[in-house]
Amino acid sequence: MSMTFSGQVAVVTGGGAGIGRATALAFAAEGLKVVVADLDAASGEGTVEQIKAGGGIAVFVRCNVTLEVDVKQLMEQTINTYGRLDYAFNNAGIEIEHGRLADGTQDEFDAIMGVNVKGVWLCMKYQLPLMLNQGGGAIVNTASVAGLGAAPKMSIYSASKHAVIGLTKSAAIEYAKKNIRVNAVCPAVIDTDMFRRAYETDPKKAEYAAAVHPIGRIGKVEEVASAVLYLCSDGAAFTTGHALAIDGGAMAI
Repeated sequence: MSMTFSGQVAVVTGGGAGIGRATALAFAAEGLKVVVADLDAASGEGTVEQIKAGGGIAVFVRCNVTLEVDVKQLMEQTINTYGRLDYAFNNAGIEIEHGRLADGTQDEFDAIMGVNVKGVWLCMKYQLPLMLNQGGGAIVNTASVAGLGAAPKMSIYSASKHAVIGLTKSAAIEYAKKNIRVNAVCPAVIDTDMFRRAYETDPKKAEYAAAVHPIGRIGKVEEVASAVLYLCSDGAAFTTGHALAIDGGAMAI
């Protein structure tokens, strides 16, 4: 189903792999011009190559979302290249924690909060003025089901995703009358390279991950991408400040 995006512009951070790549490809398939941002240049360029191979329009910008100078440059390059910014998917994130709260380190805390929270804040800080100037836009941030409830042995990560939802809701209210909508997607376990690295050494963990979703399997990156496009589309014109669980029923238990 077409969502009438043709000719508009989207920025995707963390666009080099997983959910970010799937969403960048989905945006391009709908006719958008896409700015793919990632810290890993090879992965980001790979996404752009896939988009161009499919007849789409895209450019890569290397960006460390924890650095204000990088984020500012990303938005400047978006405007310099395509002249506007209609949609932003702030998806860059990390997860490096696998222990109880008291076992966490300050370095882990700073790294996770730096990318997952500061990165989203910085992106919105520079995206919102651009959208204000042109009269509107839509932003989707990547949170997690870990931001909707508890996540044992991932307390810092969980806190970071709760913070993303807080940023999302606050921004949504602040800009609700400015024709700018801000929402979040909250995936459960999704089949990404990150998931495979975590579970490939222990098949039982993979089986458990599938079992915690009532639907009986883990999610696909394309399913998250579809939700992001919906939240950006005119079909979601009355939806803002929402944290959408994409979780195979996990949060309904």
